[in-house]
Amino acid sequence: MVKKLVVKKLKSVAKDSQLSATIRDSAEQIWLAGLGAFAKAQEEGTKVFDALIREGEAIQKKTRKVTEDKVTEMASKATGTWDKLEQVFETRVARSLNSLGVPTKDDVAELAKRVAELKAEVAKLNSKAAKPKTVAPKATAPRKAAPKAAKPAAPKAAPKAAE
Repeated sequence: MVKKLVVKKLKSVAKDSQLSATIRDSAEQIWLAGLGAFAKAQEEGTKVFDALIREGEAIQKKTRKVTEDKVTEMASKATGTWDKLEQVFETRVARSLNSLGVPTKDDVAELAKRVAELKAEVAKLNSKAAKPKTVAPKATAPRKAAPKAAKPAAPKAAPKAAE
C-alpha cells in the first residue's frame, strides 16, 4: 500500500510539475508579449504622439472657430438687446420729462434758432436807426415879403405957438 501511495504521490507531483511548467511557460509568454508591446510602443510612440498632437491642433482650431462664431453671434444679439433697452429707457424718460414740462433738446434747439433770427432782425433795425437820415433840402419858392404892418402914424405936431 505504501507503494501505491508513493506512486500516487509521484503521479500527483508529476501532474503538479506539468501544471507548474505550463503556468511558467504561459507567464513567460505573457511577459515577453508585454516586453514586445513596450518595445513597439517605444518605436511607434513618437509617431503616435505626433499624430495625436496634429489631431488635437485640428480639433482646437475647429473648436476655436465655432466658439468665436458663437461669441460674435451672442455679442450681436446682446448689442441689439441693449440698443432696444436703451431706446425704451430714453422713450420713458422723455415722456416723463415732457409730462413735467421740461423742454426737449429739439425744443431748445428750435428756440435757439428763433432767438438767433430775432437777434439778426434787431441788429438790422438798429443799424437802420443809427444811420442819420440825409434829407435833401426842399426847394422853396422865393418868399413873398410879408405885408408890413402899417406904421402907426406919427402924431401930428401941434401948431407951434407963435413965436
